Amino acid sequence: MTNQQPYDVLIIGGSYAGMSAALVLGRSLRRVLVIDAGQPCNRQTPQSHSFLTRDGETPARLSAMAREQVSHYPTVEVRSGTVTNAEQTPDGFRITTAPTDGGAGESATGRKLLLATGVVDSMPDLPGFAECWGRSVLHCPYCHGYEVHGQPLGILANGEVGYEMATLIQQWSRHLTLFTNGPATFDPAQRQRLDRLQIPIVEKPIAAFDHEAGQLTALRFTDGSLAQPTALFARVPFRQSTDLATQLGCTLTENGLLDVTDFGETNVPGVFAVGDATTPFRQVAIAVANGVKAAAWINRELLTDDLSRLG
Repeated sequence: MTNQQPYDVLIIGGSYAGMSAALVLGRSLRRVLVIDAGQPCNRQTPQSHSFLTRDGETPARLSAMAREQVSHYPTVEVRSGTVTNAEQTPDGFRITTAPTDGGAGESATGRKLLLATGVVDSMPDLPGFAECWGRSVLHCPYCHGYEVHGQPLGILANGEVGYEMATLIQQWSRHLTLFTNGPATFDPAQRQRLDRLQIPIVEKPIAAFDHEAGQLTALRFTDGSLAQPTALFARVPFRQSTDLATQLGCTLTENGLLDVTDFGETNVPGVFAVGDATTPFRQVAIAVANGVKAAAWINRELLTDDLSRLG
C-alpha cells in the first residue's frame, strides 16, 4: 500500500459514512484510499431501518452494495486493514496500518484525512446481554421500535436516563416495564409521571439474559424469578473505536464524540470526521448524509488549496 504520490483523501473506515464520502469524492475525480477494518457496530443487527428505498435491508447487504457501487469509480481504492497510526506531514497526513502475516505495516500519504472510524459499545457485565445486543436488546426505537410495537417491552435504565427512555418508548407500546437492576433513583415527580403512565418499576438485580441465538427469552433475576419481555431497550456507554483522533489532536465533546462542524471539520486543519464517531444519532441515513456533506467540503478545500498555489 505504500504510495509515492499522495492521495487527495485518505478515509479511515469503510462503513456507510466513509463509503458515502468515497462515492462523492470519486465522482469528483479525486484519488481516494479507503481502509476498513471490517467491524461495523451494527454487524449483529438483522435489519436496518428508516433508510428510504432500503428500509429493512440487512447491514451486510447495504455494505456490499456500497462497495460494489464505489468500485465503479477508478480513482477510489478500497482496502482491508487496521490503521494504527496517523500523523501530520508538511504536505498533509501519513497513516500506517497494523502488520499482517508477520510482515511490516504499510503506509500511505494524503492531502486530507477523513475519520469514519465509528464507536465501540461497552457491554454491561450481564451474561447474555452482548449476544442479544442489536437483535432483541435494542438501542433506538426509531431504528427498531416498529418491529416490536404493541408487544411487552422492557427498558434497562435508571434515574434521568430511565425516565427519558420510558416516556419515549411508551409511544411504541403501552405494555412497558422499567428494570432498574437495583434501587430506583427517580425523583418524586418522575415516579409520579411513570405511575400515571402505568409503567411498573422492577428493582430486582438481574442475573442474566436468557436467549436463543440472541433472541431474548427471559430476564433472570438473582432471586431466581423471571420476566419475559419480547424485547428490551437499553443505552450503553461507548468509546471511540481508535485513538487516531487523539494522536492527531482532535477535540472531543463532553459526551466522548468527535467535535465537528456541520461539514465534518475537526479542530485540526485538514482532518474531517463523520458517522457514529461524531453524533449520537446512529442511523444509516444520517451517516450517509454526513459522508456526502464532508466529501463536498473536502473537495472545496482541495480546490481552494490548489487555487492558492497559483497566486
